[in-house]
Amino acid sequence: MKTCRAPDPSPLKPSYVAPPLACDAHCHVFGPADRFPYAPERTYTPPDAGFERLSALHRHLGLSRAVLVQASCHGSDNTAMLDAIARSGGAYRGVAMVGPQITESMLRTLHAGGVRGVRFNFVHHLGGAPDMAFFEQTIARIAPLGWHLQLHFDAEDIPQYRALLDGLPVPFIIDHMGRVRAGDGLQQPAFVQLLDLMRGNARAWVKISGSERISSTGAPFEDAMPYARALVAAAPDRVLWGTDFPHPNISGDMPNDGALVDLFARTITDESMRRRILVDNPQRLYWAD
Repeated sequence: MKTCRAPDPSPLKPSYVAPPLACDAHCHVFGPADRFPYAPERTYTPPDAGFERLSALHRHLGLSRAVLVQASCHGSDNTAMLDAIARSGGAYRGVAMVGPQITESMLRTLHAGGVRGVRFNFVHHLGGAPDMAFFEQTIARIAPLGWHLQLHFDAEDIPQYRALLDGLPVPFIIDHMGRVRAGDGLQQPAFVQLLDLMRGNARAWVKISGSERISSTGAPFEDAMPYARALVAAAPDRVLWGTDFPHPNISGDMPNDGALVDLFARTITDESMRRRILVDNPQRLYWAD
């Protein structure tokens, strides 16, 4: 089982000052394991990074809100995430992972706890595609709650699943710019498909997070900037940004979270567009009620 590296312990103070209610729309809480044990079936073990550390980071970065995304190391036990949301005073929302044991009552409890979506991993190193019958059943059950899907793909699988995506009856988010490889160019088939999806499907959202995951050159990950800009141009009202703290399963350069905030500001230079991505778009998806 892989043990993940710890995040950079000394995040820079960003030069960019984010607007009020700015949202880190993709981050995680992990453990602490002595209180919130990791799933026995996990494929990796992260460093503990609980509510206290995450909230301190957000204060340091000047980010007021966050969306906590359940990761596979905790499986379908969303307790750590729900605890952090409850302690946030309304500043956090969540995206859960659920298993076949989930009931209508449990879904309503998750909703009351601040969950607004459910995540499915399709990436190979996290186990590959889910059971598609369960996937379809889950969609039918979350639709009345007004939830969305969050989908984690390997880039090469986006064309394969394009028909599935076009047929989804609920809003859905593609994680981390589709995990495309920046070194393969803007015309690579997976990114062309992703752009076409964003332009043509009003239910499709994308996160311009994960610059460190798609970069081919390493820190400061500037080769990811054209991809983020192209996605923003394709669907400015359906783009979110996040740090991905504490950066599980990073194989290259570990990002500095303060530097990631400044990378976002260098990528998106228009302040009204920054506000749309950091405040307005997450407000509509996560705090509309």
